[in-house]
Amino acid sequence: MPETPRILIVDDEKRFRVTMLRLLKNNGISAKGVESGEQALEELAQNPYDVVLLDVKMPGISGIEVLKQMQKQGCDAEVIVLSGHASVDAALEIMNFGAYDYLLKPCDIDDLLGKISLAHERKIEREKITPPIKSPGG
Repeated sequence: MPETPRILIVDDEKRFRVTMLRLLKNNGISAKGVESGEQALEELAQNPYDVVLLDVKMPGISGIEVLKQMQKQGCDAEVIVLSGHASVDAALEIMNFGAYDYLLKPCDIDDLLGKISLAHERKIEREKITPPIKSPGG
């Protein structure tokens, strides 16, 4: 596993996505951005990621539905949910579906980098206990 986490940013707001990609890359973190839940599920099915930064409210598939589908697909990435809409109910639902954390946008980049680091460490520790299943082609 690489030392720095591979990050997938899922957000329908282009400006936010581009800004996050730039900030993460400036901090030496490999990241890719997609604009929809559908694109996220396709990307996660094709490439491994350590941490997913996931928006809640998007056209098409919501962040909560993406999280559910990730679990069904056996995706082992940690998920940090980012939302511009504060909702205790949504936060509880998201955490019940296995998200690592829930942050409100805009969030401080240093706080986000800290959360990403902790989520990545959690994934590494989990893989020591239960190694990831290799796909038949990989």
